[in-house]
Amino acid sequence: MPALRANFRSSYRNALTAAACAVLASCAGGASGLNPVNWITPYRADVIQGNFVSAEQVGQLQAGMTREQVKAVLGTPLLASLFHADRWDYVFTLKRQGVDPRAFKYTVFFKGDQLERFEGDTMPSETDFIATLSNRRKLGKVPALEASEEQLRAVQGPPVARGAPESMPNPAGVLSGPLPSYPPLEGGAR
Repeated sequence: MPALRANFRSSYRNALTAAACAVLASCAGGASGLNPVNWITPYRADVIQGNFVSAEQVGQLQAGMTREQVKAVLGTPLLASLFHADRWDYVFTLKRQGVDPRAFKYTVFFKGDQLERFEGDTMPSETDFIATLSNRRKLGKVPALEASEEQLRAVQGPPVARGAPESMPNPAGVLSGPLPSYPPLEGGAR
């Protein structure tokens, strides 16, 4: 009899597995949005690379600034080549799940130690950029958090005595002896 039950369980499990495979296979033949496998997507972390240069920073650039002044305004360049010593490139890329990757490029050119010219993409302001980073979920209407008097009384339960116990429980849970007295943590007024 036990062998018959084991065979029945095994065949029952096999039948359920085959039915599940058939359902999944039928979903795969239809539109790709109906396939349950497409419902599950792995988490992909945001990838932020480079130095973000804002429109406010670009607005501070002026021809004739020294390299140190430009570095103070824009930060350290991402690309500074030995072969192009008079050119600094600032590149910033942002890759987020569900959003097309964005890339910003800005280049400054020097003549000797003085800033000669600067050019590149139209940079977003800091507030615009921060707004694009917001990943808060859009929630529905938040219900009013109110409790009736009955609900409050039901939660409160019976009143609890506020006084300190006269004796301290031992490990067995039985009260025995007076409570210990400890010195104050802070010294008195000086």
